[in-house]
Amino acid sequence: MSRSSRATRPLRRPASLLPAVLLSVLLAGCSNLTGTGDLDYVPGNGGVVEFAFGDQQPPVELSGETTTGEDYTFSPGTVTVVNVWWSGCGPCIKEMPMLTELYAAYDGDVDFLGINIRDTSAANARSFELDRGVDYPSIYAPDGDALLAFTGRTSPRSTPTTLVLDESGVVVSLINGEIPSRTTLTNLVEDAGGPPAPAPPEPTEGEPADG
Repeated sequence: MSRSSRATRPLRRPASLLPAVLLSVLLAGCSNLTGTGDLDYVPGNGGVVEFAFGDQQPPVELSGETTTGEDYTFSPGTVTVVNVWWSGCGPCIKEMPMLTELYAAYDGDVDFLGINIRDTSAANARSFELDRGVDYPSIYAPDGDALLAFTGRTSPRSTPTTLVLDESGVVVSLINGEIPSRTTLTNLVEDAGGPPAPAPPEPTEGEPADG
């Protein structure tokens, strides 16, 4: 299972370092943004961005306190899926079953991490996770501090945002907005050096299989 949590006090950085307009956009909830000049905002419409080697940012250094009150420090070594979310965001709610299913299906071969940026308390965020069977950790960061780990074009510009990190901790791709399909995410994981996609769950009666 996931090895990325260990008892280390997080490095605290003031939330004021995060550009105020970026934090306000993310805290406003689910967004459909248009281009805004130097900030390089992109629509939160499920668009996939893949970063060529020369466009990649340095490895992520990420830590914080989870919704369960534990200290978390990101440890490279496994392809990792990071999902920025909060419980009042419709697209976040819609894609959560896919994330929890894939976390279980990869069975520790891929790490998953959430970053909750708006719930009014860690307890509220944790209640949401328990109701939906979310077993992977989420950093509770309503101050936006955890987002400082993602620099340049890898900075989340919408909620949800899903980022895929390779084994060295480098963001190699991201999805702005709701994940278009299970296949989209598993392909990005494989492109990042992760394992092939696990078999999808059997569809329930009347439900089409994900393609």
